[in-house]
Amino acid sequence: MLILGRREGDSIIIDGGIRIVVVSCDRGGVRIGIDAPSHVKILRGEIADQVKSENERAAAPVATEWLAALGAPTSAPAPEPDA
Repeated sequence: MLILGRREGDSIIIDGGIRIVVVSCDRGGVRIGIDAPSHVKILRGEIADQVKSENERAAAPVATEWLAALGAPTSAPAPEPDA
């Protein structure tokens, strides 16, 4: 991780196309502005973590008791043997 000291109004250029500007600093924190091409996705870290955990939860196996309670089949039917 690269750690840089910046003052209000200072900027950082990343990969020639992304510019990060320190907009203001106070005891409550730092406000930054990000100027990037429209194809670059920018997410707050906590939102990216939340999306990741939701995706992992959605991909996890479902307990068959819940499927049975909903009236859904608990497993795929066995394939028919070739005659």
